[in-house]
Amino acid sequence: MLLALLSAFALSQSYRTVTAIIATGLQSDFGLSSSSLGAFAGLFGLAFGVMQFFMGIGMDLYGLRRTVLSAFPLAIAGAALSAWAPQYGWLMLGQMLIGVGCAPAFLACTVFIARHFPAGQFAFMSGVGLGVGGLGLLFTGTPLAWLVQHTSWRVAFAVLAGLSALSWLLIWRCVHEPALATPPAERERWGAAVRRFGALFTLPHTWGILLLGMVAYAAFLSLRGLWIGPLLIERYGFSLVESGNAALAMSLISLFSPACFGHFDPGPTRRRRWVVNFSLLVASLYLVLGLSTQHATLNVALVLLIATLSGYSVLQYSDVRASYPPDLTGRALSVFTMAMFLGVGLMQWLTGVVAGWAQAQGHEPYQAVMATIAAMLALGSCAFRWLPASPMLQQQK
Repeated sequence: MLLALLSAFALSQSYRTVTAIIATGLQSDFGLSSSSLGAFAGLFGLAFGVMQFFMGIGMDLYGLRRTVLSAFPLAIAGAALSAWAPQYGWLMLGQMLIGVGCAPAFLACTVFIARHFPAGQFAFMSGVGLGVGGLGLLFTGTPLAWLVQHTSWRVAFAVLAGLSALSWLLIWRCVHEPALATPPAERERWGAAVRRFGALFTLPHTWGILLLGMVAYAAFLSLRGLWIGPLLIERYGFSLVESGNAALAMSLISLFSPACFGHFDPGPTRRRRWVVNFSLLVASLYLVLGLSTQHATLNVALVLLIATLSGYSVLQYSDVRASYPPDLTGRALSVFTMAMFLGVGLMQWLTGVVAGWAQAQGHEPYQAVMATIAAMLALGSCAFRWLPASPMLQQQK
């Protein structure tokens, strides 16, 4: 059942990273500027993130299976619309539908693991889930680059629509949620569920978690899902397939890195120190990537190192689970996921604006883009470090 749910998550990974491969085709067909390209890539994350709130409540009230099966057809429709889109506006509508349709994909996997696996296995299983979901990133590396180079970006969306339909059928056939060890209380009404979600924002430790959550995964997705292709093609003259190879290498690393970090999870108190240190280290690597304009090999090496170290973000999920009581775990995870993907949309949009501004000023755009990512990640790390931590963590020493 978990693997069936992960198939939808893998496809959501493909959708959110496809822009890195089709960017040049979109710019050629629609005459898109860097800021328009960033807005296109960011719309998925914004739609995905906004819907986390409703998907979290839906899963609590109606279950994972029904929520995913109800939403995912929108992703199929959005991909089909994108494959046909005659204008940029239709393409944006398709992207929004894809984001809404994919919204429950990762949250369903995370909540399923939280509900049906032992607490001691949560970090490791979450890492495994991120790794399996990373198979979707593999598709948007070399295979999709080859397909787009020999056909068009429209074919890529058509293929993703077909794979999404197969995933929906797999979930419909295989996923039947096992009963919880403790039967749920009487079903809440929507009003009560919304109030309980709102209560999370009154807890002081929520804000540090969310501020880092908004930038940690967004940094990786902005590089892998948007800028790696244009950066390597425009800086060093890489072909589309060569840039796809670099994206594929990042994706292969991302299959295993989260599970490794999950396996070596140091526990509730030391975990937060690990998260801060690794996020600051990764921020410095983005800055170096932006400044290293003359060395293609160094750039590729930095990209692969960033992919390796970015697996630390799985520890944030463990921190969320340890920071809230069991009856709030599902809601806390959905709020965190909402922040994470709103952050993806915001960072991809903002870096597109920054790239457009840098070009208008006669500067190399990727220096400005990577400096922006580094600054946002550093600020999120400082917020996580200095804002209050959950008092529950002290009880778990």
